[in-house]
Amino acid sequence: MVSPRFGKIRMELRRGSLIMAALAALRQEAYGYSLRKRLAAVGLEVDEGTLYPLVRRLEEQGLLTSRWGKSEEGRKRRYYLSSPEGLELLAELQTEWKQLEASIEKLSNSQET
Repeated sequence: MVSPRFGKIRMELRRGSLIMAALAALRQEAYGYSLRKRLAAVGLEVDEGTLYPLVRRLEEQGLLTSRWGKSEEGRKRRYYLSSPEGLELLAELQTEWKQLEASIEKLSNSQET
């Protein structure tokens, strides 16, 4: 059983990492539902109420580009792609993530003297 405290903190952790995940996943163009499936395939379940506002916000910030196009079924969909600025930010965030991970790992493995 997961404690309520864990659930809240987990949500905070996921919120920040979801930006990195979306930018990384959108190195290849995708529409909202296919992005959601791509994230879920690697273990990142995201509901629509979280994902769609996120991609709109990232686009407003210039980190994603979008275009309207037709899917294979002929339906009109909005396709998203990480912009050059988004990819640059992704690289910076990944570097920061790795440094944080290494620091936490050191703290976790250190023995008190």
